[in-house]
Amino acid sequence: MSPERIPIARIGKSIGLKGEMRLNLLSDFPEQFRPGAVFMSDRGELTIASYNHSRGIVRFEGIESIEKAKPLTNAYLYTTKEAGEAACKLGKNEYFWYQIIGLDLLDGDEKIGRVTNIERLAGTDYLQVDTCDALVKKGYAKNFLVPYIDRYIESVDTELGVINTKGTKEILEAS
Repeated sequence: MSPERIPIARIGKSIGLKGEMRLNLLSDFPEQFRPGAVFMSDRGELTIASYNHSRGIVRFEGIESIEKAKPLTNAYLYTTKEAGEAACKLGKNEYFWYQIIGLDLLDGDEKIGRVTNIERLAGTDYLQVDTCDALVKKGYAKNFLVPYIDRYIESVDTELGVINTKGTKEILEAS
């Protein structure tokens, strides 16, 4: 059985004539894109030759021309949970997205729903929440977004599988 693949970047268009390409990060950890790092992709294994974070440009080993780079356009780069955790050190109260997806969302003592995805919009992460069936039966929206900011997120407990929030029911009511 192959390890679970977690998408961490999408390769964009080629830049220049020497095989450099745009790299659109799906990760908050650009430090993992260091020379020599090997990633799975839709097009096979790729090894980073160089990466310029400020310009968002990557070059892969063996890809030295625009002709070799073009077939990589729109391919995703993947890591595994184990490799990602080894390459990226989290600070206090920081989590990988896969640790948040699937957690129950509580507002006070009331279960509001379950996190099904995370979207980044204008630099802010939003939890996509599927509303509890009991609330949907009362006429609330089937799903809604909650900004992952201190105003709404009080605490995350991955062991208990819950995110304690405040004010999220008001967001649901307005949805």
